[in-house]
Amino acid sequence: MKKILGLDLGTTSIGWALVNETESKSEQSSIIKTGVRVVPLSSDESSDFQKGKATSINADRTLKRGARRSLQRYKLRRSALLGILKAKKIINENTLLTEQGKDTTFSLWELRAKAATEKIGLEDFARVLLAINKKRGYKSNRKAKADDEGTAIDGMDVANELYEKDITPGQYTYDLLKADKKNIPEYYRSDLQNEFDKIWNAQTRFYPNILTNDLKENLKDKNKGQTWKICEEPFKIVGIKQAGTAKEKREEQYKWRVQGLIEKLELEHLVIVFQEINNQIFKASGLLGEISDRSKTLIIENKTVGQYLYEQIKKDRHTPLKNQVFYRQDYLNEFNLIWKTQSKYHKELTDVLQKEISDIVIFYQRKLKSQKGLISICELEARIIELDGKKRTIGPRVIPKSSPLFQEFKIWQSLNNLEIKNLEDKRKICI
Repeated sequence: MKKILGLDLGTTSIGWALVNETESKSEQSSIIKTGVRVVPLSSDESSDFQKGKATSINADRTLKRGARRSLQRYKLRRSALLGILKAKKIINENTLLTEQGKDTTFSLWELRAKAATEKIGLEDFARVLLAINKKRGYKSNRKAKADDEGTAIDGMDVANELYEKDITPGQYTYDLLKADKKNIPEYYRSDLQNEFDKIWNAQTRFYPNILTNDLKENLKDKNKGQTWKICEEPFKIVGIKQAGTAKEKREEQYKWRVQGLIEKLELEHLVIVFQEINNQIFKASGLLGEISDRSKTLIIENKTVGQYLYEQIKKDRHTPLKNQVFYRQDYLNEFNLIWKTQSKYHKELTDVLQKEISDIVIFYQRKLKSQKGLISICELEARIIELDGKKRTIGPRVIPKSSPLFQEFKIWQSLNNLEIKNLEDKRKICI
C-alpha cells in the first residue's frame, strides 16, 4: 500500500487528494482525505491567501457591506434627528453642534455627564442627543459567532446580591449546592476575578515562595488545562482522585473555594480551585463578557454611560474610548434619565417628543425583511382547497386522471409558473 498526494493546480483554486493505492490484490484502495482551496482574485485577498488567512471572499464582502449599511443608517438617523430638532425650534441653521475653540476637546463628554443631574442649555442638549445617536449600544438576537466572543451574561440580581453581602461566586454557589439547588447562575468576569484575587491573597500568607507575582501573571486569561500545566511544576502536584459521586465532587470543590478565603489549602486542592475559577473566567471573557461587566458596573455604581466614560477621561485624557462597548439598554437608560432631568427646566421637551425621538429616530430597530414571498407550492403534495363551498383535496398522489378534480389540479400547477406570490390569490383563481 502506497500513499499518493494528487494536486489540481488551477488559476483560482487548488484541489488536493491523499489516497492509498493498492500494490497487491489482497489490498484495497481508499481515499484518506480530500479538499479544495479557492484562491481570492483581488490583490489584497491574494495576499491574505499567501499568508494563510482563512477568511473567504464572501465573508469579507459581508463585513464591508454591513459597515456600509451601518454608516448609511446612522446618517439617516442623524438627518431625521436634526430635522425634528429644527422643527421644534430647539436648534436652528446657525447652531454650532461641534467642539470649537481651545480646551474644548472633551467638553461634550462633560456636558453629557452633567446633563443626567443638572440643567444644560437646549443647544447643548441637542449636542448630547447627537452623541447618543452616534453610538447607541450593542443589541443582537444572535448568539456569539465565534468562541472568542464569549457569552452574554444577564445576572444583575445575582451580582447585586454578591455586592450587598460581600461574598464571592464560590460562596454563593456553595450555598445553592448545600440547599440542593440544581440551577447554577453565570457570573460576571469581574466577580470571578475578584474571587480569584481574594483566594490568591489569602493563600500567599501560607505559600509566599510559590505564589509569586510572576506566577499570577502567567495564570491570567488561562483555561482549565493551561492552569494545571502552569502550576504542575511549582506546586509539585501529581494529581488526586476525588471520591464520591459527581455531585459530591462538585460540592467539595466549591467547599475548597470557600475555605481558600480564610484557611490554608493543600496545593493539590488549591490548583483545582484556580482551575475552576480560571475556567469560568475564560468562558465569561470575550466581547460579550466585557459588555456585560461594564453594564454591571453602571448599575452597581448608579452611573450613566456618559458619566462612566467622562470619569476615565478626567483621570487620563489619553484613555481610549472607542472599544468600550455597552448594551443598547444602557444608552436607553441614559437617554431617559437625561430627558427626565432636562424636561424639568425646558418645557419644549414633552413626553410626545421624547417618544418620537427615542422610539422612531435613535433607538428604532429595523425589522427583518419578510421572506414569505420565497415560499412556493410543492406540486407533489396534496392540497386542501374550497370548491363549491366544500373542502376538497387535490394533488397527484390522490387524484386519478379520470377524476374531474384532476383538471383543477392542472390549473393549480400552471399557476406556479405565473408571477403570483400570494397563496390566497392562487386559490381564488383555481376555484
